[in-house]
Amino acid sequence: MMNEDWQGKRYWLVGASAGLGAALAHKISSAGAEVIVSARSEGKLAELVDALPGKASYQAMDVQDIDSVRAAVTAVGDVDGIVYLAGAYWPFGAKAWEADHATAMIDVNLTGLVRVLGEVVPGMVAKDAGHIVITSSLTAFRGLPRSIGYTASKAGTMSLAECMYADLRKTGVKVQVINPGFIKTQLTEKNDFKMPFLMEPEAAAQEVFEHMNSDRFKKSFPFAFSMLFRIAQFLPDSLYYRIFG
Repeated sequence: MMNEDWQGKRYWLVGASAGLGAALAHKISSAGAEVIVSARSEGKLAELVDALPGKASYQAMDVQDIDSVRAAVTAVGDVDGIVYLAGAYWPFGAKAWEADHATAMIDVNLTGLVRVLGEVVPGMVAKDAGHIVITSSLTAFRGLPRSIGYTASKAGTMSLAECMYADLRKTGVKVQVINPGFIKTQLTEKNDFKMPFLMEPEAAAQEVFEHMNSDRFKKSFPFAFSMLFRIAQFLPDSLYYRIFG
């Protein structure tokens, strides 16, 4: 069942050249909305736009560059919804700190989100209409080993979404956050460990699309795996680090 009326709407997907973003673009396009996709890779964006069933276009953008963000916002114009999916990831811990990678993860996953929303949210607030979907992660619930940069960025992303929801929940601007587990993408290919409940991008996109059609704020998935992280928030430090460390 779809609560959202997609016909005639314009949705901008940021970080959508592959993986979850590309799969979600197909879902939204098939539902009848016009889709604009952004990322740094123009070639991949052009291929995706050609493959989408409905009206679609692309706008190359680097979320780490405020001039690039502002130019893209101007070029894209007025939108009904925006989904932030841009993400950077390298697995490492404090014993082997990778300074440039840690900074890049914070900058793409969190600061990039803030750059984009800073240019989009004021317009939605002014017209009292809009739909904002933010991608966080199950890792956001509590600190994990070998996750310098990534987990911190996603905790910040979730907190930002919660603050926005607190401010806008009684307005015409709908704010939602998604907390996925492991999704089979170029990013998770960097992991050298077994990833429980690993999802295909299409299955993850279906979870996100169903959430976008609901009035709920937060969705953590896959459900069984997410329960582990949500319960972990309430464990005392001594027990938590013994289990997760």
